[in-house]
Amino acid sequence: MPDYQDVLKKITEDERYRANVNWGQPRPSHPEGTIAAHIEELEGNLEHLKERLSDEEYWKLKVLIHVHDICKPDARRTVSINHPESHASLGREFLTGFTKDKDLLAMAQYHDVHYSMYQRWRKSGELDEKRMDDLVKAVKDWDLFSAFLLIDGCTIGKQRETLHWFFGQLNGQKETRFSAADIW
Repeated sequence: MPDYQDVLKKITEDERYRANVNWGQPRPSHPEGTIAAHIEELEGNLEHLKERLSDEEYWKLKVLIHVHDICKPDARRTVSINHPESHASLGREFLTGFTKDKDLLAMAQYHDVHYSMYQRWRKSGELDEKRMDDLVKAVKDWDLFSAFLLIDGCTIGKQRETLHWFFGQLNGQKETRFSAADIW
């Protein structure tokens, strides 16, 4: 099993990581601006959950915090999450250089799917059941993934209703230590 603390060290020493981490300007969903500032906010959120996490979960989440948006400068905007040039696909590909953990790679790839599904539901009133089923099948460790959704979704620029909606949809499909009750 990889030492995720060492994985994180290698990631943060990587040339591509260092080139991208200071990218970004304040915008509605990310008023903090840069990827580095977003990482800092998420690391604070991770500390909020730390006592409920194993050491391995803590370091896996740290890895996700550092890689999930690191490829935004290189990504094509407005493409689907599964598009090879989306920030999620590029982030997943970047992460493959440091770990072969298929579940962690899936989490990096699908970390924004819940938001996309929520946006579609708001417009149409219908749940994209295929996308939900695909997500449920793709991610194996729902404790870790739901913790990450809280960490990334409970930020200054993000509305909590997305998380409330998603945890409501997830209810009954997957059991997890984290739920809408944990939203802060």
